[in-house]
Parts: sequence; structure tokens; C-alpha cells
Amino acid sequence: MGTGPNRRRVLMGAGAFAAIAALAENAILLSEAIAGGTAEPSPPPGETFAADHVKKLAEELAKSEFVKPRMETPEPFNALSAEQYRDIRFRPEAAIWRGQNLGYEVQLLPMGWLYDAPVEIWIVEGGQARSLRADTASFSIGRSIEKAPEAAPFGFSGFRVASTLNRADALDDVVQFQGASYFKSVGRNQQYGLAARGLAINTARPGGEEFPLFRAFWIEKPDPAAPEIVVQALLDSVSVTGAYRFTIRPGRETEMTVVAELFPRRELTHVGLGPLTSMYFYGPGQRRFVGDFRPAVHNSEGLAVVNGHGERLWRPLTNPKTLQTSAFVDKNLLGFGLLQRDRSFGAFEDLEARFDRRPSAWIEPIGNWGDGYVELIEIPVAEEIHDNIVAYWKPAKPLEQGKRFRYAYRMTWGEDIPVVWSGAWVAKTQIGAGNNPDTVQFVVDFAGPAARDARELPVADLMASAGATSNLTVQQHPTLPGIRVKFALNTAGTELIELRLGLKLAGQLISENWLYRWTRA
Repeated sequence: MGTGPNRRRVLMGAGAFAAIAALAENAILLSEAIAGGTAEPSPPPGETFAADHVKKLAEELAKSEFVKPRMETPEPFNALSAEQYRDIRFRPEAAIWRGQNLGYEVQLLPMGWLYDAPVEIWIVEGGQARSLRADTASFSIGRSIEKAPEAAPFGFSGFRVASTLNRADALDDVVQFQGASYFKSVGRNQQYGLAARGLAINTARPGGEEFPLFRAFWIEKPDPAAPEIVVQALLDSVSVTGAYRFTIRPGRETEMTVVAELFPRRELTHVGLGPLTSMYFYGPGQRRFVGDFRPAVHNSEGLAVVNGHGERLWRPLTNPKTLQTSAFVDKNLLGFGLLQRDRSFGAFEDLEARFDRRPSAWIEPIGNWGDGYVELIEIPVAEEIHDNIVAYWKPAKPLEQGKRFRYAYRMTWGEDIPVVWSGAWVAKTQIGAGNNPDTVQFVVDFAGPAARDARELPVADLMASAGATSNLTVQQHPTLPGIRVKFALNTAGTELIELRLGLKLAGQLISENWLYRWTRA
């Protein structure tokens, strides 16, 4: 059984206050926790864990300056390559709650490679919290790492939770927390794609982005066959601390209720709530790269917004040549998300990545978020391995130093917006070359009850901020079934054009408003 670095020394070195450091006295080795094959922390008494425990830690931590958590580790663990990191594998038999028929189990993720900040992992049961420590009894170390000491891999970078998501007799990943404040989830029969974060600060702003991190997690043991599992997290950063509570309900659509209480160390002038991060490389609505056999490569294809007036917006994503930011001003936002609507394998033709199985993520505020805007950031990338899409809610007013701010929202990881609607939504956007170098051809398909069941053709309401549109046509799309709108855009003499398109019947909007930003650069 490895001794590893002293947890108290690690935490104090990270600048955490004494209340957190004292908790480390109750740390137990993971191999001790699974002694006897029970995969359950054994009797040593833990720290009392009250409902407001994490909130009190966050509030106290905000009174001191931020210091990133660090842990001194020997070679090669202080500079693992990607290959070496992949060679450290958690032993399935070491999973927390393995064999207890709870319908859930937890697997730990090691430090190393990109994940250099140690993360505290606590198991909460019966009002007691006990911290876990890593050692080689719970991880297998592959051949690329020679003579690994017993205490390796020394620390955790995060964890994943498995549940009876797809089958009653098997446990599959439903959520993973790892790296800064990133986490990701899936619905039934899906695989990981886009990710979320606890908080975004100064994204795409001068001076650089600040990345808050979850420095500790408390995973509450669920009752057998419970429909949900609760994870609490302590967020820390240069500018803010926070207490987060995630109530996770796996299912066809996995739902999370997120409650965040923030304690700014300094005024936050540009903060993003409910931030989502994804990848859009190319697709039929914007193809800057040719030569790939796949028709599309993306984890998400569009930003959807339901604003405070009930208007529905759809903004196809792009991989621009220069950084693009877009703001959708609103009051009392009803919801937003990054969606993957095309679920056909033929749309992607990728047997390995299976982009057709990537989830959509929808954010629905609980309570009134007031004035602000949904901000979309699109970053140019030349490879699909990079996330280049960010979306979040930006409050109109700064978060003031020394005050407490509480936000709650519901997240849904599934196929589309989790609300039944009788209107028409954008099913696909396609663009192509026109008759001359300055002309672009657009084809926009609408599906849904209002498009499928319309007894007469709706009117296409099209607007352009610059340039000139022509050859606007509306026709039935019997194989969708739905409505297809086509038009040409003359871009001569322009660098940027904002387009807006909706379907109307008897003067009433029956569809999402399709928005598109065309740029020359």
C-alpha cells in the first residue's frame, strides 16, 4: 500500500484554508476502500458533511487569494506523454460501489499529461465524508511507464459515473468530470461529444480567458435503484469561488439540475453561465475543407435559443476564417443549447467517431436570469481535434466583488430541445456556389408539424443586412417531409452579411427564425 504525498501538505501548498486541509486527515487509500471486494469506503470515521458544507468552504475560500492546486510527483509522472497517460487504467473491480446493486458506480481518473492539478474526491454516506487516495492497487500501470512506485499515480484528475443507462443488467458511462471545470454527459445509446463547464470567464476577450477549476468533489451514495445521483463540487479561480450541486438523472434524455452559488473575489465583468463547448469542423452549411470522404464532421451543428418572448432562433454553426462573436440580446431567457439534429449515419459516414450519436445539450434557467444575452463564439480551426465553439448566457450586469450570486438551471443531454412544439424547425442548411463568384446559393429545409401538415405553402420572410437576395422559392419537400426554401445571395462589395429567414402563414410566424452570418474573410 503506497504512502504517496501527504494530502494535508498538498492542500495547504495549494493555498487552501485550514478547513479544507483538516478534511484530508480522513483520506483513505482506494485500495483500502475496496478491501474485501466491497468497493465501499470502510469504517474509519469521516468528516461531518452538512447540506451547506461546500457553500461554507467556497465562501471562506473567497477571502484568500487563489493558488492553483499542485502536487509534486516523481518522474515520469510529472511529465507524462499522451501515450503514457493512456497506459494508466483504472481497474474496473476497484469501482466505488461495485457489487452493491445500487445501479451506479464511480471510476476514478488519474492525474497526468494535460491534467496536472490534483482533485479531491470524497464519498458521502450517512452524513459523513471520506476522501479517497490513489495507488497502484486501483490502477494498472502499462509498459510505457517503467518501475512505477506503489503510490502511483499519486492523485486524481476527475471521475466518471456509470449507471444502468442503456440496459438494466449493465452499467455504462453517463457523466464524466475532468479538467478545469469541464464535464460531459450522454443520453441513452449516445456517446460523448460536446462538453459543459461550471463557469466561463473572459472568453475571447483581451487579456486572455480565465479557466476556473473544480478542486474538490463530494459524491453522495445513492439509495439502491435511485433515479438520481448527487455530486457537489468546489469551484476555485483567480476571480471567483463557487459551490455547485449537480443532481443527475440518467435516462433516454439525461437531466441535470445545477445549482451554483458564486462568491466573486473581484468584479466579474464578463462571465458566462451554463457554458457549452463543442466542435464544428465542416458540414453542408459551411465547407471550408475539401478532400475528406465524410460529408460532415461536427459534434454540434447549430445554436438554438428560445428567448423571453417565446421566439425560437436557430443559428447554424460555422468554422470561420477569423474569430466570430455573436450576441443574442434577451430578457428572461427561456433556454439555449448546442444541438446535433441530424441523426442519420449517412450524414457523417464515420464508423469510428459516430457523430450521429453525439448528444445535444440544452440549458433551461430555473428562475429569472434577467437582462443579458446568449453569446456564441466561433473559432477557426484546421483540425477536428480542437473544440472551437462556445455558447453561454452573459448577464447584463457585472457580478460584484464580495457579494453572493445564486443561479440554477436544468440541463438536458439528448437528441434535441426537450420541449414538444407544433411549429417548424430547421432540419438542414446547405450552401453552394452560385452562377458567378459573388453569388452564394442557400437551401434551408424545415421539418416539424407546421411544415409537414401545412395545407398551403407558407411564405418565406427573408431579410439580409447587406448584399442582395434573389430567386427566392418555397416548395414542398416530400421526402423530409417538410418545406424547402431556396435563394441566392449576391455578396459583391460586402465583407459580412447577416441573414434572417422564417416561415409565415396568414402573417403569423410558424417556424424557428433561421439566422446565418456570411463572411468573406
